[in-house]
Amino acid sequence: PPPLAALSQVLRLEPKRRADVVFPLEKLARSLAPGADTARFRLFQPDLAALRSAEALFRSGRRHVIDYVSSAVRLDHAPPSQLPEVCFIGRSNVGKSSLIRALFSLSPEVEVRVSKTPGHTKKMNFFKVGKHFALVDMPGYGYRAPKDFVEMVEAYLQERHNLKRTFLLVDGVVGLQKTDHVAVEMLEEFGIPYVMVLTKIDRASRGVLLKNVLEIQEFVKEKTQGCFPQLFLVSSLEFSGVHLLRCFVAHVTGSLPAVEAS
Repeated sequence: PPPLAALSQVLRLEPKRRADVVFPLEKLARSLAPGADTARFRLFQPDLAALRSAEALFRSGRRHVIDYVSSAVRLDHAPPSQLPEVCFIGRSNVGKSSLIRALFSLSPEVEVRVSKTPGHTKKMNFFKVGKHFALVDMPGYGYRAPKDFVEMVEAYLQERHNLKRTFLLVDGVVGLQKTDHVAVEMLEEFGIPYVMVLTKIDRASRGVLLKNVLEIQEFVKEKTQGCFPQLFLVSSLEFSGVHLLRCFVAHVTGSLPAVEAS
């Protein structure tokens, strides 16, 4: 696995650096003016035991197999919906597949195809995480989206009854775009619980990242009802925020004891 992919590697860092990797939003909060409201920065703060339990779910083993299941262009072609499920959506080239590969980095045998070409994912790709939950990599919207994207995604969001949370990925460098607003409107209209994830935070300056975070948090507070109030910041390259996101996925799928993830 790459450096810092495993929690044991992160724990070898000095405390401040360790906290910055696990909780990148807290690192950003230190740049706010004194007295600023940071309650929304720390709504989900699992302890070390929860982080370790979540990591174990993302580590494949003889009795806990993680694997790509199948792909589908229509909901009736999707695998049976028996497990709790989460899906990842976002603009083309926002880094969905790269993030999913980072989440599964401790199980390198899991094949997650990543391309430098925007719009590479044309189908819904389903991954099974043992007997605990399933994860779905959705096609990107916007540039080079599949022509039947709307039909495919709307049907999935409305009819996939085991869907527990949708992860809406937003580029941390450019912030919310018009196409992202359309995705938010769709999720709000369908009453789908979702959470926003800022990707590529290693490519954004602290000033740009802080500006985008504050703007999105204000947008979530004023314009949304189904969005989890805390943003998740991630770098698929440096693994910042990946450990926390693993834990949140495990939490919303019911794979962690509630007391651990409170």
